[in-house]
Amino acid sequence: MLTEVADAVRLQEGPPGVRSVLRALRRLAPASTKDLSRATGLPVPIVAALGNELRRRDLVTKERPSRLTPAGLDLVARLGMDLVLDATCTTCEGRELVIPDVLDEAVRRLRALMESGPAADMSIDQSHCTPETKVRRVLALLASGALPGGSLLLIGDDDLVSLAVAVVGDVLGSPIVERVTVVDISPEILGYIQKVSAGLGTRVETVEHDLRHPLPAELHDGFDVAMTDPPYTPEGARLFLSRAVEGLRPGPAHSVFFSFGGKSPDEMLEVQREIMALGLVTNGYIRNFNEYEGSGILGGVGFFQHLLTSSSTASRQGDYGGPLYTGDKRTRQREYECVACGAQVRVGPGARWASVAALRADGCPHCGKGPFRPGRLVAEEEPPTQTTTPTATSPTPPAPVHPTATSATTPAAAPPSPPATTAPATPVPTPTAATSPALPSPGWHPPTPDDRAALERRAQPYVTRQADEGDLTAIGEFEAEIARISFGEDAVDDPARHASRVGRAMEKSKEGMIVAHRPGEEAAGWLWVSINQNQMTGDRYANFRSLAVAQLDNRSDVAELLLTAGLEFCLANGITEVVGRVHVGNVPMRTVYRKFGFDPATLTMKLRLPEGGTR
Repeated sequence: MLTEVADAVRLQEGPPGVRSVLRALRRLAPASTKDLSRATGLPVPIVAALGNELRRRDLVTKERPSRLTPAGLDLVARLGMDLVLDATCTTCEGRELVIPDVLDEAVRRLRALMESGPAADMSIDQSHCTPETKVRRVLALLASGALPGGSLLLIGDDDLVSLAVAVVGDVLGSPIVERVTVVDISPEILGYIQKVSAGLGTRVETVEHDLRHPLPAELHDGFDVAMTDPPYTPEGARLFLSRAVEGLRPGPAHSVFFSFGGKSPDEMLEVQREIMALGLVTNGYIRNFNEYEGSGILGGVGFFQHLLTSSSTASRQGDYGGPLYTGDKRTRQREYECVACGAQVRVGPGARWASVAALRADGCPHCGKGPFRPGRLVAEEEPPTQTTTPTATSPTPPAPVHPTATSATTPAAAPPSPPATTAPATPVPTPTAATSPALPSPGWHPPTPDDRAALERRAQPYVTRQADEGDLTAIGEFEAEIARISFGEDAVDDPARHASRVGRAMEKSKEGMIVAHRPGEEAAGWLWVSINQNQMTGDRYANFRSLAVAQLDNRSDVAELLLTAGLEFCLANGITEVVGRVHVGNVPMRTVYRKFGFDPATLTMKLRLPEGGTR
C-alpha cells in the first residue's frame, strides 16, 4: 500500500515519505496540509496529493483538518508507528531561539516596514520572511558570536535583514555591527534600504550588482560574516554562496548563514555537494527556522544553516549564464488531474500555467476548484494540446483570481465586508487633524485621455458598466471566492447567499457597483466601492469592499480598468480618500493597491481564545 500511494503521486521519497505523513497525522491530528508539510518537509502540493490517495483507501477522513480513520489507525499500529511522543521544545518550537520581550518592538517596526516596502517577485523565487524570522536571524548572528561588532555582507536582501540589524540596534540603544553591505540587483530594494536605514544609526551601504558576475573587486576579502537566502535551486545555492565566499576574509572559521527551502533527498544532495565543493562545513542546521509570507508550496517554511569556512575554502565561480531560478529548471510539462471534476491540465514550460502553484492559485479552468493530483510527465516530443475536459460538466463562471497567484502583479480578490455570520470588521476611519497634521499629496491621478484609451485597448474586448440584477449570479460566485480568501475555514461560501446579500444592497443603490464584461456575456470582473461617512468627524470616504477578476488572458488589464473606474467614481462624488482592506497574506492584491498609490494605514490584530471559558 505504501508503495502504491508513493507511485500514484510520483513521490521521490517513496514509501518512507508516505510513512512520514502517516506518522505526522498520528502525532498532530487534526492536522492541516500545511501542518503536515512543515512536519515532514514535503511540499504542500505533494502532501495534499498523498492525503487524497490515503482518502481513496479510507485511511484518512474526508473532513478537514485531517485525521486517521479507524482503518488508518490500525495500519499505523501494524506499521509500528503508534507511539505518540513529541520532544520538540514547546518554548522555541524547535527553532532553538526565542525572541526576548525587549525585541517585541523590533518585530512591530519591521512588520510596518514590510507593509510599505517592495513587493516580492515570486517569478525569481522571492518570498518575504516574516518580521519574527528577521529578528531571529539577527539573534542567530548574536548567538554565534558573529555580532556584535565586525562587518556583515548580505548577498541579496529582499528580506530586508539589513534593516532588521539596524532596527534591533536602534531598539537596544546602539548599533550591533560596524558595517553592513547589501549586494542586490534591485534598485527598488536598495533604494528602500537606503531610505529607511538613514535614520537608524547603523552604517548600511548598498551595491547594485548582478550576482551572475563576480563581486566588484572592492568587496573581495573584506567581511567577517555573510548571509544569503538564494534562489531555491542547486545552481542558486552555488552562485550565491560563491559570492559570499568571495566577500569573506581569507582563513577558516568565518561564518556564512544560509537559508534554503526543503527539497527531495536527491536535490538536497546536489545542494550539499555545492557546499562542500566550496570548502564550507556545516556548523548548525535548524529545520523550519524561517517562516515566509506567500511561500505556500513549501508550507511557508525553510531551513537555516550555519556554515563555516575552512583552510580550503575558495570560490572559483566566474560569470554564470545558466538556469538559476526554480522556473528556469523546468524542462517538461506534467499533467495534473482536477480532483473535483476530473479535468486534465498541463503544467510547465510552454503551458498556460508554468507551475502547479499558479494552477492552484487560479483554480481549475473548468470548474474553478481543485485540488490537483499530479500525473504523468509529458513526453518532450508531444505537441501542445488543449486542456482535456471531463466528459460531462455543468457550465460554471470563471474562477476568480486566488490571493496566492504566482505573479506578484496579478490582481487578486480583495476582502469584502465580513459575512453576517462572522464578527464585524472594525471600521476604517478617515484620518483626522489629530492624526494627520498635514494633508498628504494625492497618491493617484486620473489617467490622461490617451492613457485611458490605451488602457481600454489593452482590456478589450472587456468593458465596464454599472452592475445590475442580471449580474447577481456571477457576483455571488465572486463574493463566495472572496470570502474563502478572506476568512478561510470560517468563510460563508454559498454563492446564493452572497448574491442575495448584494441584491439587497443593490435595491438601495447600484452606485459604486461595477462589472467588467464582454458585451453580451456575463460578468468577468467585479468591483464594489461604497461611500461612507466617519461618524466621529463627518468626513466622507470611499471603501473598496470587493475586487475580483476571472481567469482571463488580460486579467491584469481588466483589473486595472475596474480599479480606475472605481477611483473615477470616487472623484466624481467628491471623495478625496479611499480605503481598502486586504488579508496580510494576499500579496498580489497588496501589490495592486501599492501600484495605484495606496499606503498601508492600519493593521487588524486577531486573537483566538479557548472555547468553554477559562481554564
